[in-house]
Amino acid sequence: MSQNKQKKIAAINDLTGFGRCALTVSLPVISHMKIQCCPAPTSILSNHVGYPEYFFDDYTDRLAEYLSMWKKLDLKFDGIMSGFLGSGAQIGIVEDFIRSFRRKDTIVVVDPVMGDHGKIAGTYTEEMCLKMRSLISLADIVTPNLTEACKLTDTPYKEEGWKETELRALARRLRETGPRKIVITGIGQGQYLANYVFEEGKEPLILRSRKVGKECCGTGDLFSAIIAADAVNGVSFAESVKKAAVFIKKCMEKSLEMGIEDKNGVCFEEILHLLKV
Repeated sequence: MSQNKQKKIAAINDLTGFGRCALTVSLPVISHMKIQCCPAPTSILSNHVGYPEYFFDDYTDRLAEYLSMWKKLDLKFDGIMSGFLGSGAQIGIVEDFIRSFRRKDTIVVVDPVMGDHGKIAGTYTEEMCLKMRSLISLADIVTPNLTEACKLTDTPYKEEGWKETELRALARRLRETGPRKIVITGIGQGQYLANYVFEEGKEPLILRSRKVGKECCGTGDLFSAIIAADAVNGVSFAESVKKAAVFIKKCMEKSLEMGIEDKNGVCFEEILHLLKV
């Protein structure tokens, strides 16, 4: 019997039990959007590393064998998405997976989780940064924040004061590496946060929303899950970015209302029914 009667997205990311990030976010959101989410864990954590202590199990040595079983099952994916990758070896495994499973109509979304606020994560080496450039060359859609976009294009970083011409140039440099659709997230504009939406053959857009509370863990994972599911469901890119930003803002507001700790992520479960499919 065929295993391919329903839309499926392969989600490659870490599995974190507490803290609302990575696969813990992707699974319910993508499922809500009427797509089967097939998780591939790069590592397993009891809670994310923002807490003082955590259990961590690196899954790199088992990931290739895990994914090979999907090949034996002849699984076909409408979407492939990747998030945080903890080593050069993991980036290489994801590249191999994309090349092996990609079909003509498969949409590949890469969230190059590398750092924020001008700083690259301590786990990331220069070699890994170069490997990430290679990985995004295989993507249809990339969702870097401003820090990651600058690092991937060797562009000097600044926290605020970006002109539209500068953002356009940054997006074009990313486009030259391969992806046709790019959204640069987390661009500070005073009391607002902006997303710069670049799509091949269309006029770029700047979509802004007023800041709510403090930054929370996992919002990038929530954003990329919505983008990936919408892409598979045929929603226009600009509409999808706007939808994701509006929903995350509502989640932030709900989390503030409930007094949720910032590092515990946003309580999207409370209002997931408001996310349109």
